[in-house]
Amino acid sequence: MEEKLFCKTGGCGAKLGPKKLSKVLSLLDKKNDPNLLVGFDHSDDAAVYRVADDLAIVHTLDFFPPMVEDPYTFGQIAAANALSDIYAMGGDVTTALNIVCFPDEMDLNILGKIMMGGNDKVIEAGGVIAGGHSINDTDVKYGLSVTGRVHPDKLLRNNGAIPGDTLILTKPLGIGIVTSAKRVGQVSDEAFDMAVKSMTTLNKYASEIIRKYDVHACTDVTGFSLLGHLMEMVGGEVSANIISADVPRIRGAVRYAENFMITAAGQRNRNFVDDNVEFHGVPFGMEELLFDPQTSGGLLIALPREEAYSALEEIKKIGLPCGIVGSITERKEKAIDVF
Repeated sequence: MEEKLFCKTGGCGAKLGPKKLSKVLSLLDKKNDPNLLVGFDHSDDAAVYRVADDLAIVHTLDFFPPMVEDPYTFGQIAAANALSDIYAMGGDVTTALNIVCFPDEMDLNILGKIMMGGNDKVIEAGGVIAGGHSINDTDVKYGLSVTGRVHPDKLLRNNGAIPGDTLILTKPLGIGIVTSAKRVGQVSDEAFDMAVKSMTTLNKYASEIIRKYDVHACTDVTGFSLLGHLMEMVGGEVSANIISADVPRIRGAVRYAENFMITAAGQRNRNFVDDNVEFHGVPFGMEELLFDPQTSGGLLIALPREEAYSALEEIKKIGLPCGIVGSITERKEKAIDVF
């Protein structure tokens, strides 16, 4: 029988909470370098450094414990999640380095399957695994450090949304809730299969589509939830309305949340964002869905309303539930209103 991979928290639910992370980052000095186009000032998805007038390098890394039992699938998910940051910046993948934490006494065939899954996703992305680093650890963890490229003038940031923009989400919510329900044997095969399909689908395809449009802001929705990442997008400059009925979701996820199959990370997201969000008659299960940590989640895109429907029709062809979820408004008392 294959050894179990589950850890106490898997995927992006294993992240430090945004409140703690913000406190630590505030202690760091920021070097003023005009070629550093994107650092950690605005909690963006990756760092971007200009090396020529027509070329910037995109740097990111991501790794975490498993959230599924199958090692190959876990490797695919971890890689897709790490690669996503490049796509959220409007970039293309060039190289990746493996990050491996693995117990010395565990069957190395499991690690081989994990790394094969990761390698296959990097190849699909058009990149190449160029090396990596491993350590002996008590638990399995895997991910990638990824390098990409982007033209400085075509860089997508997470903080350029303007009033009147429409918000598109390219993948369904509910990953954290569904994988939590899976751990206790309370999830349908349909829901879990949809979660795996979503997590293993590269954001490459949605990113390539939206580059044809006048995108004002873009981020990928991962461990800090839709509302957490939307908070970063509005950035104290604008506000947003979310129409909860229009939010794409994995079938059954709201029901699982209503049965309290939720995550500790989701509660950390609620505690961090809650004072800036006003819910207007939204059921508890839907609130939890909006705070749910996503692993290899979709892109959240702000673009002009007149372009949004054309972009959405193209994104739908990828085959995952997606949709227009709200809009950007002038700054209001609350950063986000959810209806």
